[in-house]
Amino acid sequence: MGINQKEIEKKWKDSVEENLKRFPERKETFQTSSEIEVQGLYYPENDSNYLEKLGYPGEYPYTRGIQSTMYRSKYWTMRQYAGFGSAKETNKRFRYLLEQGQTGLSVAFDLPTQIGYDSDDSMSEGEVGRVGVAIDTLHDMEELLEQIPLDRVSTSMTINAPASVLLCMYIAVGEKQGVSTDKLTGTIQNDILKEYIARGTYIFPPKPSMRLITNIFEYCQQYVPKFNTISISGYHIREAGSTAVQEAAFTIANGMAYVDAAIESGLEVDSFAPRLAFFFNAHNNFFEEIAKFRAARRVWARIMKEHYQAKNPKSWKLRFHTQTGGSTLTAQQPDNNIVRVTLQALAAVLGGTQSLHTNSRDEALALPTEESARIALRTQQIIAHESGVADTVDPLGGSYYVEELTDKIESEIEGYLNQIRDIGGAVAAIEEGYMQREIHRTAYETQKRIEKEEEIIVGLNKFKIEEEVNPELLKVDEELERQQKSKLRKIKNERDNDLVDSTLKQLKWAASQNGENLMPYILNAVKAYASVGEICNVLRKEFGEYRSN
Repeated sequence: MGINQKEIEKKWKDSVEENLKRFPERKETFQTSSEIEVQGLYYPENDSNYLEKLGYPGEYPYTRGIQSTMYRSKYWTMRQYAGFGSAKETNKRFRYLLEQGQTGLSVAFDLPTQIGYDSDDSMSEGEVGRVGVAIDTLHDMEELLEQIPLDRVSTSMTINAPASVLLCMYIAVGEKQGVSTDKLTGTIQNDILKEYIARGTYIFPPKPSMRLITNIFEYCQQYVPKFNTISISGYHIREAGSTAVQEAAFTIANGMAYVDAAIESGLEVDSFAPRLAFFFNAHNNFFEEIAKFRAARRVWARIMKEHYQAKNPKSWKLRFHTQTGGSTLTAQQPDNNIVRVTLQALAAVLGGTQSLHTNSRDEALALPTEESARIALRTQQIIAHESGVADTVDPLGGSYYVEELTDKIESEIEGYLNQIRDIGGAVAAIEEGYMQREIHRTAYETQKRIEKEEEIIVGLNKFKIEEEVNPELLKVDEELERQQKSKLRKIKNERDNDLVDSTLKQLKWAASQNGENLMPYILNAVKAYASVGEICNVLRKEFGEYRSN
């Protein structure tokens, strides 16, 4: 029985009407500067191939986007990744960016916080507040989010191994603000598998790490239903040197491992899959990046519908955040980075991203200055409000080149997924070193091409100028580390230490019980002002620490 395009077209138009009731279009009429009307979607009529491969936006297989009207109703969430020094300093930057029109927060944590050490730990020496904000206790999180209404602002937190602890701190601050957990929105990265592959900020071995992640799935399903419980990240895989195809394939393979772990823990696929989110990179090869996003949506939709037999269409949708490519930025001629970021951001928008972070021009040299962060945000705002690319859905859909490239990338993603499946899945492939070897090989080949000038990096290996690389840079005051340690000491002296000890003992017991969800125990410890390091040390003793081969 053939596909009835008229029937599916009617279904899509009905979904548009439903969507418009919730999210009316931004304008009554969309026009070009020459007053030519812009339709919401362009597509061929009476073409069954179109339905099989592309379909309509908001409809399976979501090649053309996960919402029927996409940006005609609502722009993507504009986030700027920020975090440096103290919670108070970062709070000032957050409020500045919100005043400049940012629509969501994105928190960068310092290295000690990312690997579960307190600022006063010997392992933290020289790293406190350097690459992100230092968060030791609930007091720091309270300062970080002061005067930020958590019922109205969506927050993304780039945190993995101690994700459960930082999420509990966020929940506790919401409670102090009078915001119930069912009103909290945002995302925690919570993707430990890519840490083993590409980034290295892991604490525990894979098995207990997966337990913590599925505990978060289960807890949030019941108590924090609007929070995205994981952001399955290809960004760091790409930053480590992978190709666009490898980024998409390895990320999807990791996503399948999380779905498998959740199902094995007893969760129904449709109970958690609608809150899964992804995080991709956008690099300079403009059309390849657009095709990558479209292909990844199609592959994930098919996996969730056919392999996992998910019944809820929301479980089939690949929702993703994009960050422009940090590894593409150059310290040489740093203003060139504004152009690179603009192209990358435009590719993300044309590829249908749900939220976007644009890197700042000076990030190859230091943390971004306030001025650089503003230019990065303005880049998104100019694309949204001045370019016209958001006025129709998937404007490159139907391009001979883009559709062929989408198909090729889809096929190559499937090839990698088959190899990973033969190894035994993502966890086995990581333990065997397969993904790591593939990335190292690709990174090496890329570096050789750059050194031979077969791949041109403007300002780096071609079109160089004599220059002093000495722009105004953000510097984190070394005094901050001493102040953070002093503040932590004060908190530990003034809190109810008997209560802290009691909550940590309860957490230790829960960690030793396989079927026990750890989130309520971590939340109790957080509310007693137990520190990130104290909580993670309890789990270290129970779970052990991961050591790479």
